[in-house]
Amino acid sequence: MTRFFDADLDSVANFWRVFRRDGVTLGFTSHDRDLVFDGVRHRSAPGIIPSAIRRNADLSNDSAEVEGALSHDSIDEAELASGLFDGASVEIGAVNWETLESIMLYSGITGTIEQGTSNFVAELRSAKIGLESDLVPRTSPTCRARFCGHGCTISATRFTHQLPVMSVDIALNTVRFSGIALTNFIDGEVRFTSGPQTGLVFGIIDIVDGAFALDRPIAEGIGAGTVALVREGCDHTLTTCQTRFGNAVNFQGEPFLPGNDQISRYPMAR
Repeated sequence: MTRFFDADLDSVANFWRVFRRDGVTLGFTSHDRDLVFDGVRHRSAPGIIPSAIRRNADLSNDSAEVEGALSHDSIDEAELASGLFDGASVEIGAVNWETLESIMLYSGITGTIEQGTSNFVAELRSAKIGLESDLVPRTSPTCRARFCGHGCTISATRFTHQLPVMSVDIALNTVRFSGIALTNFIDGEVRFTSGPQTGLVFGIIDIVDGAFALDRPIAEGIGAGTVALVREGCDHTLTTCQTRFGNAVNFQGEPFLPGNDQISRYPMAR
């Protein structure tokens, strides 16, 4: 960084890049004109600024935030609400806008994104966040394994269906498919294979008038004929695991373990 500030006049600007999970890459800079370096056009966005970056020498999470206005045409309220920026990789650094020499200061992924009426604040998480996960799983009466994921052992292909969308209701945030047993898909997920939300995973939270209610807003570009991968759901109870899937041997829970209420009970004289 010393090479940036050894001249009489500073020529340094902030830059940040966003790598969304759908393959879109966005670059921004605090400079008053666009800058192109490292193969990315960084668009002038003085209204979007990174906060102070704190990097720790220990294993605790490095913290940073990005705050900005929703007026920039590359980031709008609908895209933030629909989850296109969830889990995106972010890089923040400094660039000499005369020589385009740059240095990276921080890299991480987006965490919590809070939206106001005209602005947003995105929390950034470094790779150290993975060190905060519990190495020893906690006990629970329901299964801890993700359905069709690690520990479940059930084939995802067997319970995933490729279906065309019959209709979409933007107001109710529902999508309708045909030819499937609807109740089997509660707590399942929908992943569109085309359109503006390609690859984004939607959770199925309810059934409304024969359609699936999703857990995040559906974009305007999703309509009839859009193809989606629809995976069945599981309520993670032992009964469902045994009767519906025949997979009780791999159940990742302790349904018969006494709860904490047993600890507070006193012996009663008879």
